[in-house]
Amino acid sequence: MLNSTRVSYFIFSAYFDTKMLKYFIFLIIVCLYILILVCNVLLIVVICVSRSLHEPMYMFLCSLFVNELYGSSGLFPFLLVQVLSDVHVISVPLCFLQVYCVHTYFSVEFLNLAVMSYDRYLSICHPLQYNNRMAVNKVAVLIAVVWFGAFSGVVTVISLSFSLQLCGNIINKVFCINYSIVQLACSDTTINNVYGLISVYPVIFIIVALIIYTYVRILKVCFSGSKQTRQKAVSTCTPHLASLLNFSFGICFDVLQSRLDVNNVPNFVKILLSLYFMTCQPLFNPLMYGLKLSKIRSVWKSLFSVKLR
Repeated sequence: MLNSTRVSYFIFSAYFDTKMLKYFIFLIIVCLYILILVCNVLLIVVICVSRSLHEPMYMFLCSLFVNELYGSSGLFPFLLVQVLSDVHVISVPLCFLQVYCVHTYFSVEFLNLAVMSYDRYLSICHPLQYNNRMAVNKVAVLIAVVWFGAFSGVVTVISLSFSLQLCGNIINKVFCINYSIVQLACSDTTINNVYGLISVYPVIFIIVALIIYTYVRILKVCFSGSKQTRQKAVSTCTPHLASLLNFSFGICFDVLQSRLDVNNVPNFVKILLSLYFMTCQPLFNPLMYGLKLSKIRSVWKSLFSVKLR
């Protein structure tokens, strides 16, 4: 029985030999990473320099774009090294660091989208009270709670996993996640399971219930409100709802791959499913919000003299 401190490295079995094609894949990943960086940084700059965008919704968007930079930077450089390498291994400390990055990215994204749902609910359902309920200091507190809650909550999860005794070091993915490490444990994982049931899953359930409640209320107002109210709801809620669905699909793909037997699935498909929510979301959000929100389009045009259609 091997203790986690005695395992010096993990092996990723999901990678496959691409021969000379690896340089083409490397180029695609580089281009994708650059595109993610450019799109998110530009939108952060647009929101920060334009006083007309210093509103709660755009502050939450700025937090979302910062998280996309954080998540993609925690994954893409590692992927680039692995694609060019013939031996797909990672040291234990780096693996747990990547687990921390991936899980904090997921947590911040999830919490940020929930807060944005609440913001849209107040804006559409309580427009007269919106400025008081979503004052600048409250926005700052909510963003701080999102980031601090995510970064502090993941520490306990990783601490519990780090103390496990491991009987292997082969991870059937292309990057480290907590569940893949727990699967290698040959010691009792009851504490890990209980912690998930008591703290993690109830929080997820409450947040999902909050998001569903806000959109039920928004839909109710839309059906009973004026044409102007419906237009406002559609224009501001469509990008957010699309982002929520895209993020949910990515998480579902990753959970299904982790929980189900996918040995018969081609490695290429498994890699795409593993990377979906860590690659599509950071690119999807800036493009969706940048193209759909008229205020961002107009500021973008004035600052960079680019006409977006």
